[in-house]
Amino acid sequence: MHIEPGYLTLAKTTAANVAAVGLLAAYLPALVKQPSLILRTLIAAGFFSLFMQIFHLPVGPSELHFVGAMPIYLILGFVPTLLGFGVGLLFQGLVFDPGDLVHLGVNTLSLTIPLILVHYTLGQRIARIDVPTILKLDATYYGGVTMMVGFWLLLSQDATPIADWGLFAASYLAIVALEPVVTFLLVKVVQPYAERPGFRLCVDLPARA
Repeated sequence: MHIEPGYLTLAKTTAANVAAVGLLAAYLPALVKQPSLILRTLIAAGFFSLFMQIFHLPVGPSELHFVGAMPIYLILGFVPTLLGFGVGLLFQGLVFDPGDLVHLGVNTLSLTIPLILVHYTLGQRIARIDVPTILKLDATYYGGVTMMVGFWLLLSQDATPIADWGLFAASYLAIVALEPVVTFLLVKVVQPYAERPGFRLCVDLPARA
């Protein structure tokens, strides 16, 4: 979901940075109201960074990543996942790939806007975390990510063949097939411990189970 440097003008990346900061700032008051979300945000950022570093592969104008969005979302909650994406992308840019800082806002929006869509549609109606639910969440989320990448490419200063975007979109079918398995296993591992007092500060699973 990373847009490779050089595709967008400075004015467009600046606008994306402003939009991303505004979006994340809108959810910061939740950390003041519930300080335990700060810990969950840091955990989300850590796991997101770990997942992203474990697997990333250039595909056309972008990159294929194992994002780990749904296990993080279902176990840690919406706000920590949303803010964790921003913190994690900033951390990766500062530590692993400074070139990604150019498109920090672009990449943040590519991950957070689909998450917001999933949360306020499917996510708030979750009655039980089972395989069909996880598959629906993953398909909707990564469909949104690929559409966001397509949106940025439409704004690109360079002509990008639709076939290149199609190759990128098709590559995410592997993630949609793999991530539900990881999500289901992690939920089953964490769930028995979710009600323990110390562990309860770190996860938001019972409310979503």
